[in-house]
Amino acid sequence: MPRVVSIFFPDLPTDRIRRADPAIPVDQAIAVISKSGSKRWVSAADAAARNAGVHLGMPAAKAQALFQGLRMIDADAAADAAALERITMWALSQYSPIVAVDPPDGIVMDTEGADHLQGGEERMLTSVANRFRAKGLTARVAIADTWGAAHACARAINRETVVVPSGGTIRAVERLPISLLRLPEKIVGDLRTLGFRVIGELSATARAPLALRFGPEVGRRLDQMFGRICEPIDPIRSPELIEVSRAFAEPIGAAETINKYVGRLVVQLVAELQRKGLGVRRTDLIVEKVDGTRQAIRAGTAKPVRDVAWLTKLFRDRTEKIEPGFGIEKLTLVAVMSEPLEEKQTASSLVDDEDADITPLIDVFGNRGQRVYRVAPVASDVPERSVQRIAAVGEEVTEGWVHHWRRPVRLFARPDPIEAIALLPDHPPASITWRGKRHRVKRADGPERVFGEWWKRDSEFEAVRDYFVIENESGERYWIFRSGDGIDPETGSHKWFMHGIFG
Repeated sequence: MPRVVSIFFPDLPTDRIRRADPAIPVDQAIAVISKSGSKRWVSAADAAARNAGVHLGMPAAKAQALFQGLRMIDADAAADAAALERITMWALSQYSPIVAVDPPDGIVMDTEGADHLQGGEERMLTSVANRFRAKGLTARVAIADTWGAAHACARAINRETVVVPSGGTIRAVERLPISLLRLPEKIVGDLRTLGFRVIGELSATARAPLALRFGPEVGRRLDQMFGRICEPIDPIRSPELIEVSRAFAEPIGAAETINKYVGRLVVQLVAELQRKGLGVRRTDLIVEKVDGTRQAIRAGTAKPVRDVAWLTKLFRDRTEKIEPGFGIEKLTLVAVMSEPLEEKQTASSLVDDEDADITPLIDVFGNRGQRVYRVAPVASDVPERSVQRIAAVGEEVTEGWVHHWRRPVRLFARPDPIEAIALLPDHPPASITWRGKRHRVKRADGPERVFGEWWKRDSEFEAVRDYFVIENESGERYWIFRSGDGIDPETGSHKWFMHGIFG
């Protein structure tokens, strides 16, 4: 069963303002003020303002009197909506082929088949929240069986991520307020007047009296939340995206038929790309079914392409995942990410040798969910910062970083604590104990002193490490270091760590 992710941006207006004006101090409290006639009230407030007692709906004059340092900015609903649309387009290119705006303060996406690529739902949601935080956006992320349940949980539970187990919708939402049912404010107000407070009370009430008084909307929202009726997500689109589609008078479902029409759509898409001088990096196949549900398949390439045969193969390798159900009524192929692509000669009768192109192999691994990358040098004395990951087919890095000392073949992501017997400050250990096993040191070279990057972090102003290359009785060679110079405690803890292994 497809799973739905709702991403709620509680501080979207204030986050947008900070991103638009980086000169605003980090500790400056911000409140966004809406107005209607002579009435002015707080419609959004950042964490600093809320901590000072400012809350939504508070009169602007009272908020200003409560907190003298409060910066008050007029609301701009159009700018907020445009920012939300940009966020949604970014999420479309990064996470899922099916992403839509969930106004006024969120987005929703179908992540079917994407969670296992990131280590499960919890890790996927944490990654989403972390990436938005890195962009200066506060986000709460929830995943559930339905759009309605995910929407409600993202806004009701005060945690960064919420995972509603499959089949656990009723338990997750029954105590949530009825305001989270996405009903018009007037209906919510009237329901409260009748004594309804939480969703569980409303769902346990006979449907006929509710429909007679409020119309079908209450029942429809309850059925959508509990998955009794389908609520398809209509993916966001923009005029810049190149897309081609094929609708069918009679629904299709056979694998060979699907592959035939996918191949035809690829030909049309490549023709459009060629006309615009573009190559595609990420392509989505949207499958619209008779029952109103959608399924999507995403294919990515390491570099821009418009090769009909290769794009067709990438999709045909994955169309077996399509579940046609009662039939497919429309197929749409969308170039989500495209880049300029110039024609170039790949072979010549004057040259016999031709460089092997491993891009197809990278594409195969990438579309199976494997992360493919290269490493490149970075100018840093700190070993774990001296390399960086770059795109598998990115530009060659000409910058070098020469070390006077040899580096190990295998460098640990995090230094591993060890116990060492050594004469301070400059002598190598006589023996070490690593992971419960004692190693006597037969040979050693060092120390190589590595200083912290004090110009980046104040905490590294005095930090140093002394590295040694050691060899045990079996001929195994390790790269170890002592934190600190062995004399001054301010330079480090004087504890020892294993950081790498030589071949």
